Amino acid sequence: MQITVTGKQMDVGESLRGHAEAATSAIADKYLGKAIEAHVVFCRERHLFLSDISLHAWRGLTVQCHGQAADAYAAFDDAALRLEKQLRRYKRRLRGRHKGGKPGEEAMQPEPEAATDYVLAAEPADDAEASEGGNDPVVVAEMRTSIPRLSVSEAVMRLDLADLPALLFRNSAHGNLSLVYRRRDGNIGWVDPDLAVDGDPARGKAP
Repeated sequence: MQITVTGKQMDVGESLRGHAEAATSAIADKYLGKAIEAHVVFCRERHLFLSDISLHAWRGLTVQCHGQAADAYAAFDDAALRLEKQLRRYKRRLRGRHKGGKPGEEAMQPEPEAATDYVLAAEPADDAEASEGGNDPVVVAEMRTSIPRLSVSEAVMRLDLADLPALLFRNSAHGNLSLVYRRRDGNIGWVDPDLAVDGDPARGKAP
């Protein structure tokens, strides 16, 4: 597994780099058997150090964890502890889905659909500025992405593991697009279009 350790506006010494690489590799080997790559990023905000771990487990599955503390080592250990808890929490589910196989076998799922991810400029605070720019939003970035085919439970799992605000996916139960997202009350919302075909009453029901 390739592990990259970097610092934002701070130097990462060899000792801290080695600590982060060894711990991340050990956690990935223990809970995944194998992984593609991982990125560990350190930064400092006022009196705190922040550490972000992004682990690309296999195609379509990324685990994101964050930690903070008064020193860089403790910040990383906090993020690593969260990473281990996340993977331990889902290890049994992941293996059970593949009848005892390695979690990495999830890569055998159908290829995700190609899509384009657009980043739109935020609306200006001044209404006068907004009216001068017209009604069309301004595209500030354009990236290639993919839409996976998942069950609702798999989508919720990926949302949680990657610490995402929302996830668009093609529902394997009926083949249409669905969306899971984090609600402000802490629960997970699920948007499933009401596109019944031939009066099929099963559509819209969770798998």
